Amino acid sequence: MRPRFHPRLINPPSADPGLFIPFSYEKRAILFDLGDLQGLTARDLLKVTHVFVTHTHMDHFVGFDQLLRILLGREKELYLYGPPEFFNRVQGKLAGYTWNLVEEYQYQLNLSVTELHPNKKLTKRYTCRDRFVPDNEVKESPFTEVLLREPSFFVKAGFLDHRIPCLGFSLVESFSININKERLNEVGLPVGPWLTRFKKALYAREDPQTPFIVTCSERGEANGERAFALGDLASKIATISPGQKIAYITDIIGSDENLEKAVILAKDADHLFIEAGFMERDKGTAQRKYHLTAREAGLIAKRAGVKQMTLFHFSPRYSALLEELQKEAMDAFHDPME
Repeated sequence: MRPRFHPRLINPPSADPGLFIPFSYEKRAILFDLGDLQGLTARDLLKVTHVFVTHTHMDHFVGFDQLLRILLGREKELYLYGPPEFFNRVQGKLAGYTWNLVEEYQYQLNLSVTELHPNKKLTKRYTCRDRFVPDNEVKESPFTEVLLREPSFFVKAGFLDHRIPCLGFSLVESFSININKERLNEVGLPVGPWLTRFKKALYAREDPQTPFIVTCSERGEANGERAFALGDLASKIATISPGQKIAYITDIIGSDENLEKAVILAKDADHLFIEAGFMERDKGTAQRKYHLTAREAGLIAKRAGVKQMTLFHFSPRYSALLEELQKEAMDAFHDPME
């Protein structure tokens, strides 16, 4: 089965945190955190539609400027989510530049910025044409953990403790749709843009009896249409399986409360990306700096029942001890007594 999401760390594990999640067969991606983005191409960044920021320490937010620069002058809506005081941080970034030329841009960038609180979500809109001065209107809604919901997936957030509020995230796919090319050939259908429309209909859970028209094309010219019942076509060419879950947790102290919240957020994830800032022997330093040890990262992964774990955000002091740090996490992950 080819997964829909292909998450990858933006930087080496001892550099700035950040997770890039592109969508298969779509010019789209989301970001968890906005640290140094040099590991991504302009083509990568142009795919980004939603950005989820854990907190605004520099190594998690310095990439805002680079993303903004790439997207300026393009017709795009960018959605950003962050913790309390997020409006001030975004507005501070935007206020650092002179915007007297933006009226000349043919295409306009819009920012929809949501600031999260334990009991509410606040959203402001910033438009390039208005020099990124925010609208007077602030939309308020309850905080319900789910920040983004689309027919095919949703993104959840949880509040964690890094001496300041720090968000953890999980992306959960509703279910996975894989197209069998051999069956496609047997039915006599070509690969084409209609497959995206077909998948959207399945994700939207449309009635299986709904007529679905496949537009066949060859060399860009119309070559006829074929009609199917949606459910019948799905049974012929598609395999439906449980969807992916990707979790992202970084910059939290290993307190009992934090560990419990992290386990809930990462529960049954296919892939957990989790910080491992320090070795267990340096737990005192980890506690003072409000970071996890590698052992604590492994315990979270084990208790959450994740299938795969990737560690990142290592302290530079372990640059020559990466194998030892990985081993400590994996030993905890596989410890039958924990």
